[in-house]
Amino acid sequence: MLVFALVFISVSATGLHAFSVDVGIPSVKVKENEGADLKCTYTADFGSTPRVEWKFKDLRGSQSFVYFDGKPTTQYESRITMYNGGLRFNKVTREDTGDYTCEVSSNDGYDENTIKLTVLVPPSKPVSRIPSSVTTGSNILLTCNDPVGSPPSTYKWYKDDAPLPEDPSKFPTFRNLTYKMNVFNGNLKFPSVSKMDTGKYSCEASNGEGLPQRGDIVMMDVRDLNVGGIIAGVIVALLAVGLLLFGLWYANKKGYLPKMAER
Repeated sequence: MLVFALVFISVSATGLHAFSVDVGIPSVKVKENEGADLKCTYTADFGSTPRVEWKFKDLRGSQSFVYFDGKPTTQYESRITMYNGGLRFNKVTREDTGDYTCEVSSNDGYDENTIKLTVLVPPSKPVSRIPSSVTTGSNILLTCNDPVGSPPSTYKWYKDDAPLPEDPSKFPTFRNLTYKMNVFNGNLKFPSVSKMDTGKYSCEASNGEGLPQRGDIVMMDVRDLNVGGIIAGVIVALLAVGLLLFGLWYANKKGYLPKMAER
């Protein structure tokens, strides 16, 4: 009781007041093109009118004002409505996903709190990069990306229309395959591709919103290095160089080439 009394007397003497900002639910999810309410209430023993501002930080880390100096900023003036207790979006787009910070300040104090807004967007058909022909032993990377889905999509790969497990070593059927899968960025990596990896590949993106989307199917053919063909090519090239040198020597001997002084 003595400590409480001392704190109360100290606060009263210095003119400071209890001050807190509450946003209720710290994470809000809403479908694209629907409205969204971001709550912001504050409690304080104010001696002056508080100042309320909203800031936005997008997924790239860029920050801007939404509500400043008692009015919405230019890019938000036709999209938001301020009311006692929060901010309302008339219609959200995927670019609105990010962190919204409600700041309340006055001569008596300052506090802020943040709401994470996620605009839900179904995945699109993913864009994949799959080589059509590779040689055994090569380090090969297959990529898959859905640039639209929100929250970000996770990925699944298919070979010959059968889903590939994230860890092939746990399944007898896939134990001899050499790939490593990252379900979060869509990469399918073969540190040393083998002929057993030959097949038709495709990837699928899903994020829990709408139906999963499947990319194009591409045949990846794994072939052994044609050593015989390489040797034959080298021999042919050496023969061609030899014939060229012999031709030059013969032409020079017969006098078909100009003398050094004439040249």
